[in-house]
Amino acid sequence: MFRKVLVLQAVIALLAFSINAQTTQNVTVEKSIWGVQTGLLGLWAHNESRLSKTIALRSELGLNGGFAGGTFVEDGFQWVLAPTINIEPRWYYNMRKRAAKGKVTEKNTANFFGLKTAYNSDWFLISSSANNTVIESLTITAQWGIKRTLWQHFTYEVGLGLGYGVEFWKQEGFSENENLIVGNLLLRLGYTF
Repeated sequence: MFRKVLVLQAVIALLAFSINAQTTQNVTVEKSIWGVQTGLLGLWAHNESRLSKTIALRSELGLNGGFAGGTFVEDGFQWVLAPTINIEPRWYYNMRKRAAKGKVTEKNTANFFGLKTAYNSDWFLISSSANNTVIESLTITAQWGIKRTLWQHFTYEVGLGLGYGVEFWKQEGFSENENLIVGNLLLRLGYTF
């Protein structure tokens, strides 16, 4: 009798493991997700398109914000919004683990590593002063982050990144462009469709 119970328990455990393995094997990033996000300094529209089971290509159009204040600024404080284009392959590395624990994975809810390429332009500006300008730049940033979904459509993202950038000062009449190390602090709230 004891053997039969042990065999039955083993069979149930194997079936549960097999069902769970099959369920988590089917976990994949979404085929395509559209959304909008806001953060401390900006507003963006984005799409994430599946490249493989765990990799999505995120493309963004948006407005990056900035501000300046102090004695060297007219009126003591100024702000500006400038257009940006971002492309970022993201590897969502813990989706299967989340699914195995019964956690949400819809809308690519998982931790990720990304390689973000951002072009910040001066095509047009929304600004507190007509005299404000923005120097065009190109940055490449390696970043780690988490993305979570709340109530099916609302999302938040938090992350950190470090990378390399070039500011195109030659276009403004200077003799050289500026190379720099850039940091990225990702704090965004959004809505996915």
